[in-house]
Amino acid sequence: MFVGIDLGSRTIKVAALENGRLVDRQLSESGFDPHDQALKMIGRYTPARVVATGYGRHLALKHFADEVITEIKAHALGARFHFPECTTVVDIGGQDSKAISLGANGSVINFQMNDKCAAGTGKFLEIMAASLGFRLDEFGPAALQSEHEVAINSMCTVFAESEVISLKNHGAPPQDIARGVHLSVVNRIVAMLSRVGYGEAIVFSGGVARNPCIVGMLRERLDNVRVDSPPAPDIVGALGAALHAAR
Repeated sequence: MFVGIDLGSRTIKVAALENGRLVDRQLSESGFDPHDQALKMIGRYTPARVVATGYGRHLALKHFADEVITEIKAHALGARFHFPECTTVVDIGGQDSKAISLGANGSVINFQMNDKCAAGTGKFLEIMAASLGFRLDEFGPAALQSEHEVAINSMCTVFAESEVISLKNHGAPPQDIARGVHLSVVNRIVAMLSRVGYGEAIVFSGGVARNPCIVGMLRERLDNVRVDSPPAPDIVGALGAALHAAR
């Protein structure tokens, strides 16, 4: 058995491979002690090799992992496992987002990463949802109820939150504001994709890939481009790490 672990900023993901098949997966909040949480998660296995990725990968290497790989490489490997023909990967996690362009053999050609602020990330959506009184799992469906988005001009989380509160206080419907927030995130993703170059088959990974409004808007904006998500988009990085371990 080969195990990959993705120690993200907010969650820890684990994928276990056996005979080339994904046989188990786990996802947990990082908590106050991500190292201890990671040990508990991989403690249920007796792996031949463990490879770590994500923000906490070097901590994992120091204590229990055999090797580390970058998040870019991990998501490229994981995306290709599910969709062998994919040419581009979009990953939106808790506190960063990535656009990755792949070559014919799955190698990384180019990438863009937003890790300097929360704009266009899961954290951005979470803060905006709370400002409008929605739970995070309600936010995407609420935005889908509107056909008239309100423009959100700032992508800085602090200024955007102030803008959202001001719009709400001026009587704009919450669903319209929610749709505007989602559109601002999609516009940022499309801009990143344009900079790295993208083909006709995009894989959307990360927790935000579970948001139906983001997925729908992205497909609408990228007309004639296939946008797919695996069954468990959160663990694509961990899966890529496990695939690297198996190699």
